[in-house]
Amino acid sequence: MSVSQIDVDDEALAEAMRLSGARSEKETVNLALREYAARHRRIAVLQHHAGVAQGWDYEGWQEMRAAGKALAA
Repeated sequence: MSVSQIDVDDEALAEAMRLSGARSEKETVNLALREYAARHRRIAVLQHHAGVAQGWDYEGWQEMRAAGKALAA
């Protein structure tokens, strides 16, 4: 862990502490950084899946599935 000296918006920090239930400024900042990174990872995953879904042939999949069930019966 590194030590940094930064200027922080006191009102934003106080609100983040209140909303998160964090007990210290350090805990609040670390929690905010982790949540920020996690949010961007989730967005990247959603964008990836949305891109894959655009090329998905749902009707073709349904036909293949129905054909597979017919063969199994």
